[in-house]
Amino acid sequence: MTTDPTLTRIGQAVELHHHQGRREAARDLFAQIWDDIGGEQGDPLHVCVLAHSMADVQDDVHQELMWDLRALAAADLITDERVAQAGVTLSVAGLYPSLHLNLSECYRKLGDLDRAREHLQRARAEIGALGDDEYGRLIRGGLERLAEQLGDTT
Repeated sequence: MTTDPTLTRIGQAVELHHHQGRREAARDLFAQIWDDIGGEQGDPLHVCVLAHSMADVQDDVHQELMWDLRALAAADLITDERVAQAGVTLSVAGLYPSLHLNLSECYRKLGDLDRAREHLQRARAEIGALGDDEYGRLIRGGLERLAEQLGDTT
């Protein structure tokens, strides 16, 4: 269970989007939190989780891609110690499969299939960091669906 107040706020915005269908309200709350944390200059864990979540509420795939790229850049600055301090049970390595899955999907939507396949392969390379739990199965399922769409059955 997360003990970080900012991650809790981000979780509330995710709830607005995923469980209440209030996409615009979630986007507004994400934007407020983004300002509160100092944007890209904020704590890399906050930047990563917020940008990853903000990407999901974008209407334009170019904006979605921009947020996903921010999340990936921030992930490279996070330590396992910081993640544990926040009460997150996932390791830093466990962040990458989902980040690369989302980037692959963005590139697929944009018609850049080479980049889409590249990120699909990177997600597959990192998938071992996830357990055989609900989250791990969700990401694995997403990778399988995306691989089918890309005609990549390796």
